[in-house]
Amino acid sequence: MFAAKAIDITDKAAFYRDLAVQLKALLEGESDSIANAANTAALIFQMVPDLNWAGFYFLASDEELVLGPFQGKPACVRIAVGKGVCGTAVELGTSMLIKDVNDFPGHIACDADSRSELVVLLEDEEGVFGVLDLDSPLPGRFDKADQAGIEKLAAIYAASSSFED
Repeated sequence: MFAAKAIDITDKAAFYRDLAVQLKALLEGESDSIANAANTAALIFQMVPDLNWAGFYFLASDEELVLGPFQGKPACVRIAVGKGVCGTAVELGTSMLIKDVNDFPGHIACDADSRSELVVLLEDEEGVFGVLDLDSPLPGRFDKADQAGIEKLAAIYAASSSFED
């Protein structure tokens, strides 16, 4: 049985390397995309400090993201591509690191306690299929080291999961 192990957070690069090892072990042998998203969100929420939300939005069409597995308060179910931080990330085809969501035009406040946000793309050989979204109640919580680490975790999730209908 998998059990998350405490990781020293003083060196972010090392923290995310160790967290990637744990995520690979957690997802090993399982290809179900929903089960893997649920466990990925749970591990990130448990291990990454100062989060109030961690979860997935998946493209239901070229125009809309739909809520997937997450940890935290109930969330917005549908987000239009091009709207909010998640929809903008998909529209622009890039990760979004927002130091203060109150300064982001069109921010969608699913949880009024969120102050900073990190959204990374989920991609496979066919392109973007969703996003991994992290929120924090602390302004400026995320930096480039967090972005690089979470992008690596998103890639591990995408590689481990089967998206066949």
